[in-house]
Amino acid sequence: MRNLLFVPLICLVASSAIADDSKKAEAFENRIQQLEKRVAELEAFTAPIIAKQNKEKRINQQRLNARERMQKDSKAYSNEQLREIESLYQVANKQWRTQQGKQSLEKLVANFDKANRTGCALLYLGQMSKKQERENYLQRAIAGFSDCYYGDGVQVGAYARYYLAYHYKEKGMDKQAENLFKELATQYPDAIDHRGQLLADLMTQTKS
Repeated sequence: MRNLLFVPLICLVASSAIADDSKKAEAFENRIQQLEKRVAELEAFTAPIIAKQNKEKRINQQRLNARERMQKDSKAYSNEQLREIESLYQVANKQWRTQQGKQSLEKLVANFDKANRTGCALLYLGQMSKKQERENYLQRAIAGFSDCYYGDGVQVGAYARYYLAYHYKEKGMDKQAENLFKELATQYPDAIDHRGQLLADLMTQTKS
């Protein structure tokens, strides 16, 4: 008879334990959900900060690369030649798209075939020109001066490919354009434009 009295008691204890475990599990699940929400909020808050830091790091690295490339000119040219190179370049830089500026760049390209500024000059000439002349200048920039940089970290090899790819697209040469886009993505993943934006991102935005 005593054993029969224990059965309801055992069932009550078991039910209480199950109910208690259920409450603990529910509380634990609520806690997890709160933590996940908090993590999501923190990620949303920090994402722009991290993106800005990464952008600044990328730009700084590209500018460091530019300085290193510019320093190589001191081994190829005298101080007097370097001053002439910069003088010719700055004429065009200050008189963009003028005939005088174009002639100054052409003289720079003709007289200094190893200078960093020569790569920039060819790219400038490509941007100034149209049709086949544009294509020729951009191809020359890619073929002989891909390692050159503007002072703000824009690499000639990457930017010339970017411009030439869109030039090809305008001509309906989609295969040639796609090949250049692939080269740009694989060989220059950190390349930037003059505003510090990734060229890879700009390509994606345009294609979408």
